[in-house]
Amino acid sequence: MAQNKNALIRYKTIDKCLQNAYRKWTLNDLIEACSDALYEYEGKHTEVSKRTVQLDIQLLRSDKLGYNAPIVCYEKKYYKYEDPNYSITNIPITENDMNVLSETVEMLKQFKDFSLFSELGGIIQRLEDKVYSEKTNSASIIHLDKNEKLKGLEHLDVLYQAILKKLCLKISYQSFKARTASELIFHPFILKEFNNRWFLVGKKSKKAPMATLALDRIVKIEYDLKTTYLDENFDGDQYYKNTIGVTVLDKQKPIEVVLKVDRSNAPYVLTKPFHHSQEILERIKGGSVLIQLKVHHNFELERLILGFGESIEVIKPKILRKRIMRKLEAAVKNYSTEESSASS
Repeated sequence: MAQNKNALIRYKTIDKCLQNAYRKWTLNDLIEACSDALYEYEGKHTEVSKRTVQLDIQLLRSDKLGYNAPIVCYEKKYYKYEDPNYSITNIPITENDMNVLSETVEMLKQFKDFSLFSELGGIIQRLEDKVYSEKTNSASIIHLDKNEKLKGLEHLDVLYQAILKKLCLKISYQSFKARTASELIFHPFILKEFNNRWFLVGKKSKKAPMATLALDRIVKIEYDLKTTYLDENFDGDQYYKNTIGVTVLDKQKPIEVVLKVDRSNAPYVLTKPFHHSQEILERIKGGSVLIQLKVHHNFELERLILGFGESIEVIKPKILRKRIMRKLEAAVKNYSTEESSASS
């Protein structure tokens, strides 16, 4: 058992003892009570020294943990709470505590679509009510990126439960290219979030390749209890090891991508790497840097590079450099017809 947990057990034990004002508690009594409590939790005898309990009492009396316990020693022998109604379990919440709780509530509310947190729902609501009844309404310090209008979030819980309980699904799915939805049998492995969108990763059958379904394209979901779930002990970390985004090209080897990042964006890219494989190849005079990634060449990689515009140059491979160049040239053409577009 960790030492900090042992300390918490001792604090609670001392607190429980001193709440009993009908008994006179000596230091030896408190030592014995702490030893008994640790034995109950650990199942083995733990020696609690006199010095340890003395330090515990000193800490409880102090403001280090916010207790400020009114522990007094009377008749130079016995310990008690000067305030008979005091307990470390009902100390008032400080303003800092309220601020932390307020931000924690906001963070927990981000997971409201998962039934994993449904049992916390009432607690979170009560905590939120308590927080806002104790403090003035103020702007949140932590702002999380969210889109309440994002489609598909209502499916999160059903999919989570299917993965948890290893159940096969019958999904009505309509891709962006399809005119109508089609029905498919799907074995869900994991849920993945990327760029504020959610995806379901799994297989249609044992021999089928891995598939990724966007939750905002799912029309309907039903549990398929007749089909035996395909349990492959899927490892999401391994699957996405060489990928930026969600488009995994597992049949292709990752390529070495070398990028030149200009001076203004170099600090951003170095402090927030594009991928865990990112390495610095060279720091160029003037502030620019050359970085290297070992990733699959997918749609998300291209979009990431294009998002930096003129601030990033693809050095290699040539095929990626040419694709980015063609896309940038096409973008320039859109603006070269600005006058005709504006006049129309």
